[in-house]
This record gives sequence, C-alpha cells and structure tokens, in this order.
Amino acid sequence: MSTLKLTSRQWRTIRAELHKEHPKSVFMIRDRMKTVLGFTVREHSGYRPRTQKELEDYDRSDNIWHDTEKDRRFYRENIQDHFIALDFYNERKYTMFLLKFSEILGQKQDRIN
Repeated sequence: MSTLKLTSRQWRTIRAELHKEHPKSVFMIRDRMKTVLGFTVREHSGYRPRTQKELEDYDRSDNIWHDTEKDRRFYRENIQDHFIALDFYNERKYTMFLLKFSEILGQKQDRIN
C-alpha cells in the first residue's frame, strides 16, 4: 500500500478533475472510491517543526497571546500543518494516478511508505 501526501490546493484541483469523470457516488462511498479509483482519502492536521525562515518570521511578529512559557516555546518551534493523504490499494492505479496528475503534483508531493 502506498500513501501520497498532497496539499489542500493540489487535492482540490485533482478532485475537480475526477468529478468530471466519475459520478458523485464514487466520492461519497468509501468502498466504491477504493474499487473505482484505487485509493481512499484521509485529512490530517498536526504540528511540524518550523523552518528557519518561519522561525525568523515568528520572532519578528508580536506573539503575546500564549499564556505560559511552555506554550510560547511550543508555538515558536512548531507550526500547524494540514495535508491530504491518499491511501492507494492498487499499484497500477497508483502509477496511472501519478502519470495523469503529474503536472498538478509537480515536485511537492511526498510518498509515505
């Protein structure tokens, strides 16, 4: 099983293209999506470490709303991250998906094993 990590913008664009080709029932019923498209969709929100540039931007801003030193340290070092994960169950459909949407995916996608 392969998992592809997408940004919300990438997923919205791909989903719009898929809606042109497939009925809404494919997207509403998880098992049907898995059978027809070869994947299911997960949304994930969490925190990730800030990049050096994000740290510099954070330090320049006035962030006084955190109550404790522990909170200030956590939010200085981490930033909220939201992404869409497509869990593929069919390697052939995964390969076709990559070929079909390679322009949208560009170099920004991550494969999670």
